[in-house]
Amino acid sequence: MNFLKRYIDFADKFISTTGRAVAWLTTVLVLVVCYDVFTRYFLKSSSVAVQEMEWHLFALIFLLGAAYTLKTENHVRVDVFYSKLSERGKAWVNLFGTLLFLIPFCLMLIYASKNFVINSFNIGETSPDPGGLPGRYILKSIIPIAFFLLLIQSISLMFKSILTIAARKNK
Repeated sequence: MNFLKRYIDFADKFISTTGRAVAWLTTVLVLVVCYDVFTRYFLKSSSVAVQEMEWHLFALIFLLGAAYTLKTENHVRVDVFYSKLSERGKAWVNLFGTLLFLIPFCLMLIYASKNFVINSFNIGETSPDPGGLPGRYILKSIIPIAFFLLLIQSISLMFKSILTIAARKNK
């Protein structure tokens, strides 16, 4: 049980740190959008690179923020039955959901994105649009990293569920 607690502490601290770092990207995104709006509507000028930067930042926030969202339990959940369950019942739902869906999904996406990212790096993929951003392969490399972070947090959730179930059985 000590291993489970140490892993949970490590994972939660690590994901909290990455989540706080990623949260700052929202500020950067707001600044980029404000710049884009100002140049487009007041200066009558537009840049493909700035527009691409907006969705690149959004992708980073969405992908890298998923693990933190799971950690803080701010993810979307159909709460019709879950909210009425006891803590032990919630732990069972979390355990089975994590084992049957979340961990396999993370592993599948890490595996499936491998060749996608490698091919992008090999060709030095850039934006197909004139004036777009270079280094599209860097953005694509975030996909397996994000799902690895989500996997780390998923295992933490699984261990928390196991500890909750075990604690209730011992009482």
